[in-house]
Amino acid sequence: MTGDNHISGGEQRDVIQAQSIGSVTFGGERAGAPQQRYLQDPDRWPVARDWDALAAGAHRARPGEDGSKLPPYVARDVDAELRERIQEAAEDGGLVLVVGDSTAGKTRAAFEAVRVLLPGFRVLAPPAGAKLRPAPEALERCGDLRCVVWLDDLEQYLGPEGLEPEVLAEFVRLRVPVVATMRLKPYETFSAGEEGTDVGGVAQSWAELGARVLRMAEVVDLDRLWSEGELSRAKECDDSRIADAVVHHGTYGIAEYMAAGPVLRREWRRARRACGGHARGAALVTAAVDLSRAGLRGPYSRGLLVEVHERCLADAGGAVLRPEGIEEAFVWASRVRLGVTSPLVPAAEEGWWAAFDYLVDGAEAAVPDWVREVALAHAGDDAARGVIATSAYHGGALQVAEAAVRPLAEKGGKAATFNLALLLTESGRAEEAEPLYRQAHNKGHPDATNNLANLLAKSGRAEEAEALYRQAHNKGHLNATNNLAVLLNESGRAEEAEALYRQAHNKGHLNATNNLAVLLYKSGRVEEAESLYRQAHERGGPNATLNLAILLDSTGRVEEAEALRRQAADNPPD
Repeated sequence: MTGDNHISGGEQRDVIQAQSIGSVTFGGERAGAPQQRYLQDPDRWPVARDWDALAAGAHRARPGEDGSKLPPYVARDVDAELRERIQEAAEDGGLVLVVGDSTAGKTRAAFEAVRVLLPGFRVLAPPAGAKLRPAPEALERCGDLRCVVWLDDLEQYLGPEGLEPEVLAEFVRLRVPVVATMRLKPYETFSAGEEGTDVGGVAQSWAELGARVLRMAEVVDLDRLWSEGELSRAKECDDSRIADAVVHHGTYGIAEYMAAGPVLRREWRRARRACGGHARGAALVTAAVDLSRAGLRGPYSRGLLVEVHERCLADAGGAVLRPEGIEEAFVWASRVRLGVTSPLVPAAEEGWWAAFDYLVDGAEAAVPDWVREVALAHAGDDAARGVIATSAYHGGALQVAEAAVRPLAEKGGKAATFNLALLLTESGRAEEAEPLYRQAHNKGHPDATNNLANLLAKSGRAEEAEALYRQAHNKGHLNATNNLAVLLNESGRAEEAEALYRQAHNKGHLNATNNLAVLLYKSGRVEEAESLYRQAHERGGPNATLNLAILLDSTGRVEEAEALRRQAADNPPD
C-alpha cells in the first residue's frame, strides 16, 4: 500500500501517502495456537545431516522405482550464491531467504544447502504460527550447541510475537543463522510500501513488521523455469521421475512438474465446468483456495468448507452443473494424484483441510467480498484480523478491510488507528480520517504525520502541513522529505526544495529522483535531468518513463521518445 507525491507529464500533483494495513494490538494466546513446547528439548531437534526433506517442507514427487520419496537433487544455478549467503549467516548470524513461485524448488534448494554446509547443526523448525520471542533465549541456554533456525513459508512467522525485527536481531547477536523460504506472492505483498516507511519510527502493524524483516534479509531469487544449464544437469540424472519431467515439462518448471501442480490445476479447472463431473468437489477446493487468499490461515474444518462451498457452487452455476454428492466431492478433492498430492491436503487433525498451495498461487479470479467476510467472521484473534485486513486492502475490498481494522483501532493502537484513517481517506471520507491521523500522529506514528500533512496541504492549510512534513522528515521519513520538497517548490522555494529532493534521491526514493529531474529540467539543466529520468525509468519509477519521453521529444530525439511513450502507455502508474 504505497503512494507519494509524483510528477505526471512534468507537472506536480499530490497523492495521499499510503501505508501497510495490519493489526496492532494483539490479544492473548490464539485458540489452538502452538505453545513453546518446540523449545523444550533441543536434543529432539533433528541434526541437519540426518534431516528429512519432506519434514523440512519439500513438495512430494511420485515414488521412485526404488521406493524413494524424493528424486535426487539437481543442482540449481543459484546454489553457489545461496550457499555463500548461508555460510556467512552461519558465521555472523542473519536471515537468508529463498523467494520463488510455489513448487519452484525453494525448500529443496535451501534444505540441501543447510545439510551440506551445516551437517552438525541442530535444526530448530518451529511450528507454523509459533511464538518466536522466547527462541533466542532458549538457544542461548544451549551453550555451545550450534543451531540453525528453519522457517519454511516465512509469511506464517511474520508479525507480532513471530519473527519480529528485534527477534531477528537477537539471532544475529547469537550468530544463529536463520534460513527461510517464501512464495513470491506473499513476498510481494509484504514488500509493498517498503519505500520510505518505518525509517524513523517503530512499526507496529503486522504488515509493517514483516516489511522490516524482509529488509534485513539476504534474498536469493529462484526461478520456477529451469535454465539450459539446469536442464542439462537434469538430463544427466538417471532417475526416471526427472527424466520424465525433462521430456514432458513443456512450459513448466521441472520441480513444478514433478510436484504435480500443473496436473492438479488443470483437473480443478475442468471440474468446474458444466457436466465436468465434479462441480461440488471443485467448489470445495475453491472454498479452501479463496479462504487462504482472503488471509484466513488453514487448515479449515469440514463444516467451514461445506458452508463456503455452497455459495461457490451457486456462483459457478449451481444445479446446472449437476453436482455430485458431498461425500463423493470430498473423495474427489482429497484423492492423491500421481502418487504426489491432492487438491485438498489433509491436516494432522481429522476433518481439517488446506488447499494445495500451488492452486492458491495460481488462482486468478478476484476473491469475492463475501468470502472475505466469512474469513473475518472466523478470525480467531487480532493477528488473524490483521492478515485478513491486509489481504482485503490489496484486493480492493476496502469495506471488509475497514470492518477488520476498526475494532483494533478502537482499542487505541496507533498503527490500527493510522490504518483506519488510511482506509477512510481512500474511501473519500477525509473529514473522518483527519482526527484519526491526528491521534496516531500524537502517538508518534510517522506515516500518520506525513498523511495528515497531505490532507492539510490538499485543503489549503499549507503552513501546518509544512510543520508536520518537517517533523516526519526530521525522523527520516523519505516520503515526507519528498512531499515537503513538493510543497516548498509549489510555494516558490525551489532552492530549498532541490536540496530536499537530493537528500531523498540519494537514499533511493524514486519519486524524489523523478521530481528532482522535473525541477532541473524546468530550470534548464537538461543533461542532469535526463540522467536522473533514466535512473528512475530503469528502476521502474512512476511517471519517469513518460517524463523522459517528453524531454527527449523536446530535444529532437523523436524516435526514442515515441518508444518510451509506448512503454509508458503499456505500463501506466498505479
